[in-house]
Amino acid sequence: MTHRERFFNVVTHQKSDRAVFDLCGCPQTQIYNPSLITEDFLIKYEIDTRIVGGMPTPQTKNNRIEGDIGYDSYGIGYKRLNGYSEICVNPLRDKNIDEILSHPMPDAENIDISIIKKWAEKAEYLHKNTDFAVIAEHPVLGVFELGCWMFGFDDYLYRLAAEPETVHAFSEKILKYQKRMIELYYGELGRFIDCTTSGDDFGTQTGMFMSCKMFNDLIKPYFKERIGYTKKYTNAFYQHHTCGSVFELIPSLIDCGVDILNPIQPGTYQMEPERLKQNYGNDMTFWGGIDTQHLLLEKTAEEIKTEVKRILSIMGEEGYILAPAHNIQPDIPFENLEAVYIGAAEYYKEKWK
Repeated sequence: MTHRERFFNVVTHQKSDRAVFDLCGCPQTQIYNPSLITEDFLIKYEIDTRIVGGMPTPQTKNNRIEGDIGYDSYGIGYKRLNGYSEICVNPLRDKNIDEILSHPMPDAENIDISIIKKWAEKAEYLHKNTDFAVIAEHPVLGVFELGCWMFGFDDYLYRLAAEPETVHAFSEKILKYQKRMIELYYGELGRFIDCTTSGDDFGTQTGMFMSCKMFNDLIKPYFKERIGYTKKYTNAFYQHHTCGSVFELIPSLIDCGVDILNPIQPGTYQMEPERLKQNYGNDMTFWGGIDTQHLLLEKTAEEIKTEVKRILSIMGEEGYILAPAHNIQPDIPFENLEAVYIGAAEYYKEKWK
């Protein structure tokens, strides 16, 4: 079975020789030092996925640097903290609806299309010259996360509850930009990819940011439209990343057109592998599940292999993509990362002998 065939069978819940193995194949399974993950490493551990694409954001008059704060195309301000750019300025905080609608936003027509064409060339090469599953990074941010970043979490969550008309107006503006970017991006890459990703965190470790009803009323219409519009330009499976506890939201995500849910964050409320497999194992593919907060950080290689084998025994081959629950940080020992795939190989060697 080829890597691509395995990916297709796993996502469509057909018979597969094993689960799909992923590392560095989507935006949420990257490693702090990419040079550690060579093509030889990916081949050695039989990784099925390869990533292409990115998020092309045009320059606007928002882009600037003032002191130690850098502003992006949306006008969001960032400071460097512990190696990361952390948000410190929310440009729409406390703004009224007229100010929100007049705030300058990125214009997809200003994108350098040559960048997208280069990504498309890489996707075409992988599609025609390898048998890997080609995974496209999403080209746009989600309406919920952009709302939280541009208004500030507290201000935006307040508006979800008290000013739904403001949320709708903002989301319509974002959706218009998303749809034009979808046309440009998937119009080039769509023919050559097997899966595309998206990201928008709807949960915390103890529950969702909002009720299912609030999600269905205020977020779902734009999320569903985005997915449906994407699928006009590609036959690729649609993977969505959301951290946190979103068990109760899964039916809505399925209705929106999500084929694969990432990451199965261990230790979060109601996101146990057993619960997910029992309730939605026939309707959704799950991507992730290997804990990066404690397991890969604190346990031995042997303990990690044992846990990997336990998760594989629960999730099975169909409908599961083995991967870290999120990006690999510098404090995780490299040998612990290797142990994930060594343990998986041992599991299947024993299972199929």
